[in-house]
Amino acid sequence: MSEPGQHDFDTVSSRVRYSGAIVALRQDQVVMPGGRIVEREVIEHHGAVAVLALDDDGRVVLIRQYRHPLGTRLLELPAGLLDIEGEDPLTAAKRELAEETGLAAAQWSVLVDVALSPGFTDEALRVFCATGLSATDQPEPEHEEADLELVRMPLGDAVRAALAGEIVNATAVAGLLAYAAAQAGQVALRPADAPWPGQPTAFLRRKAAEAKSARDTEA
Repeated sequence: MSEPGQHDFDTVSSRVRYSGAIVALRQDQVVMPGGRIVEREVIEHHGAVAVLALDDDGRVVLIRQYRHPLGTRLLELPAGLLDIEGEDPLTAAKRELAEETGLAAAQWSVLVDVALSPGFTDEALRVFCATGLSATDQPEPEHEEADLELVRMPLGDAVRAALAGEIVNATAVAGLLAYAAAQAGQVALRPADAPWPGQPTAFLRRKAAEAKSARDTEA
């Protein structure tokens, strides 16, 4: 038996049970301390970015979006998937802010990185902070985004709404509380191009391999 914190959790086998449009379900056989091998189910997911955008009046730009798994609309930060191979997270964040709000920002920084539910998924998300907002071109929305409602809320009100259970989206809660804590503690935010070692890439690589296999088959 290894000392606590020293064991290597080696994966001895892995099998993909399902691979869909935005997730894959993988079953791994993993060596536990003491040598026992157990099964762990892993949901592979694209990485994602979100934007806590603050206007000149100190209001947070939120969106109210329908979320089908919960069957309701949630107040959220503008966000989107990193589903383009090789795309820089900051580039994706700028795109999502424009697509969902029609806004651009002059100043960008990294606010917080979040592993959303590491007990069963590799899904992780980077929240950027954006200020110096201005209007920009907004593409024609599709699907749920055609129903988006923009809400500008004073930061203090948004933090109180998160603590009161009125804002429950995990990304929004993390971003709002992180920004409030940084402001209260006068903590400098990271630069917008800061390294992100926890960015998930397994599902993106899987989809690229599946697409290549399909092209080779057609050829």
